[in-house]
Amino acid sequence: MIIIRLDRMMADRKISLNELAERVGMTNVNLSNLKTGKMKGIRFETLDAICKVLECQPGDLMEYTED
Repeated sequence: MIIIRLDRMMADRKISLNELAERVGMTNVNLSNLKTGKMKGIRFETLDAICKVLECQPGDLMEYTED
C-alpha cells in the first residue's frame, strides 16, 4: 500500500492547501483528494510540480507499507 505524506510536507513547509494548489496549478478538490489518499494515481507532471514547490523528493511524499 502506498501512503501519501503530502500533509506532513505541507506542514513542514508551512504551506496551505490553497496556496499549494494555486502554485501547482491544481484545483483544491483534486489536491485534497491526493492528500487524503482518495486518488488512484498521479501524473509525473503533477508530482514534479509538487516537488518543485515543496522543494522535496517524490519519496518524501509517499511511503510504501505492506498490506
